[in-house]
Amino acid sequence: MSQSIRNLEPKALWNHFADLNSIPRPSKKEEKVREFMIQFAKSLQLEVQTDAIGNVLIKKSATEGFENKKTVVLQSHLDMVCQKNNDVTFDFDTQGIDMIVEGDFVKANGTTLGADNGIGVAAIMAILSSNEMQHPAIEALFTIDEETGMTGALQLDETWISGEILLNLDTEEDDELDIGCAGGIDVSGEKTMNEIAISNNKQSLLLEVKGLKGGHSGMDIHKGLGNSNKLLARMLYAISNEELQIVSIQSGGLRNAIPREGKAIVAVSSAAMVMEKLKTLSEEIQAEFASLEPALSIHVSEVEAQPKGLSVEDSNVILQTIYALHNGVFRMSPDIKDLVEASNNVANVVVENGICKILCLTRSSVESSKNDVANSLQSVFELASFQTTFSGGYPGWKPNRNSEILTIMEAKYQELFQEKAHVVACHAGLECGIIGSHYPKMDMISFGPNISGAHSPDEKVQISSVQKFWKYLSDILKYIPEKA
Repeated sequence: MSQSIRNLEPKALWNHFADLNSIPRPSKKEEKVREFMIQFAKSLQLEVQTDAIGNVLIKKSATEGFENKKTVVLQSHLDMVCQKNNDVTFDFDTQGIDMIVEGDFVKANGTTLGADNGIGVAAIMAILSSNEMQHPAIEALFTIDEETGMTGALQLDETWISGEILLNLDTEEDDELDIGCAGGIDVSGEKTMNEIAISNNKQSLLLEVKGLKGGHSGMDIHKGLGNSNKLLARMLYAISNEELQIVSIQSGGLRNAIPREGKAIVAVSSAAMVMEKLKTLSEEIQAEFASLEPALSIHVSEVEAQPKGLSVEDSNVILQTIYALHNGVFRMSPDIKDLVEASNNVANVVVENGICKILCLTRSSVESSKNDVANSLQSVFELASFQTTFSGGYPGWKPNRNSEILTIMEAKYQELFQEKAHVVACHAGLECGIIGSHYPKMDMISFGPNISGAHSPDEKVQISSVQKFWKYLSDILKYIPEKA
């Protein structure tokens, strides 16, 4: 890791971020980072607790003169999305992130950076370790598994924290104050089929889709970016009348990431004819996505003949199912301008050994429309005789435009930066909705620095924006209202 990271300002924040990023912290594997946070608290002689699920709570007393202010909960999640480019060798379970500085940005070398939500964690650590900052009593809440289920927030003890104001540091635009977010639910389809022998007169082809941008399946879903699962299905469907048999599909990954890469092996009657047809179709698709996905690569090659695969009929059912599943924006909000209300991400498709698994993540800020999208996906799955499973559901966060802390933060933003903050709701699954279900009287705001490409190896955080965010956060803590 470049020493230049540690020389950035504010040094306390960037040094804590560098320390944090040296610790592996995949979702559901937070043991190392949890112990790291516990030792950090003990080194400062601060009270630290963990709960049954693995969340960490660190408490710091108010500085002199701030004892009568309301206690503030500073909250971020410890885990990170682990994505890498195919040509990068990296083990997220054992290696720290290799960070580099490029101009006004910090990014990682071919992997996700973990600025989501590591910058928030590092900012809280800088506050906890400071001897100069003025602030009320702090309860620093570090949750686990935000990225793949929000289980830390879902299983948060409802008596564990006492703060009246929660500042969630997990927003990715530095001019926004988030006061609402989408809920979500995982929708999965699975079907088991019998593999059969492939005729000796058939040839096998490898179809690969690469170079898509990917990104956050909530925050980027409205951009119309390419989805490797949908593109593979589109291309294979176009040649399904060539007695196509699927051997295997490996495409996409995490539910909360728009799938960037995928590959399929299929058997066809005439490889030369099919390859020519796919070449024409790939050129059409690349022309469609030229402005959005300039690095999109679609490659077809002949491979060693495969001995077995799915039947033509089963192969067609799989392709029609993927094709029919809704992907992208389902409905825009009629109440909040430019807000996606409901969407779905067809995130992962695996066909292997006769088993097909399709994983989706459905989001909506309205519970009824979330259920509507989920039911529409279930309908497609059931028509194709897939078994459907709903799991990992979590609530959205209803905006409160009359929030006391929002009024304070709007005024301070205007004073510090000579412009108005954008008060928004987002189409991502912030933990505020879940925490608010445990603590319904909590006054909550989410904000943070500029982070782009989250959940993909293109993730980067803007250095000057982190400085702006730190200035704003430090100032807000001085103006927390008095206790009732």
